[in-house]
Amino acid sequence: MKKYIILIFLIILFGFTFAFRKPLYNLYRTYIVKEQKEVVLTASNDYSRDYSFNFVSLTDDFSPNNYQDLLNIYFTILNSGEDEFSFYCQDDYKECLTDVDNLANDQKTLSAINNFVHPFNSFRHLETTYDDYGKVTLKIDHIYNSSEIKLINAKVKEIEKEIWNNTMSDEEKIKQAHNYIINNSKYDKDRSDNNIVNYKSDTAYGTLLEGYSLCGGYTDTMELFLEDLNIKSYKIASENHVWNAVYLNNAWYHLDLTWDDPITNDGSDILEYNFFLITTPELEEIENEQHNYDKTIYSELS
Repeated sequence: MKKYIILIFLIILFGFTFAFRKPLYNLYRTYIVKEQKEVVLTASNDYSRDYSFNFVSLTDDFSPNNYQDLLNIYFTILNSGEDEFSFYCQDDYKECLTDVDNLANDQKTLSAINNFVHPFNSFRHLETTYDDYGKVTLKIDHIYNSSEIKLINAKVKEIEKEIWNNTMSDEEKIKQAHNYIINNSKYDKDRSDNNIVNYKSDTAYGTLLEGYSLCGGYTDTMELFLEDLNIKSYKIASENHVWNAVYLNNAWYHLDLTWDDPITNDGSDILEYNFFLITTPELEEIENEQHNYDKTIYSELS
């Protein structure tokens, strides 16, 4: 008898839920989600940047109304250094979850957003999940862990004491950092050509503490010195290369340490300045294949 009573109860409960699913949904949206829509990002770490870019801007509004709002929210969350954060789609933004899904699977755009944050806040893996009620959650796996950051920061401070003095201009300090990085690391040809992973050469750890670099390592390392100079910058990328974009003396310039540290046939070390703080026309005159970047994303340099 008890089984029948339970069965009848479940049938009634299911019927009630089905019949009133829309009012219940609206109730959830009105009273629960509405409360959650007042999302505030209260935490940010020591590496969050306080400036925006043409492609993405910092925001304190986590209730998106369009696709650009989503880009800005992703950028702001990544810039904060948070490991996990949730926000909510708006009822009026009907395409929100579709746009979230498209963005979550658009590695080019996500990688571009990643290039605008401090290297220590950049992600190795970014997971986006969402539910039917419009809650969107980002989970961020960062490239650098806390122990690596501590070692890298100590090394950077040590180098800065060695190569900089108070009489130098910002350009001179950038040049000294450029020279130190190139003179104290080698291009990781084994990893580049044969995918032999002996070093963390795609990060500042490999460049500064192991002495081997790929373009990502050169670029991340230079970003750390530029940050300490309070110079606005970001990483600019083509399909298979990355370098620095630097805002100096009210103008944007390209800075590519990888190409200023060329591989030679006899293995000798060479330090060049062909890609040291050059304009876009100068860059395109020298080389326009590996440096063929999306000017709608990195438009400061157009």
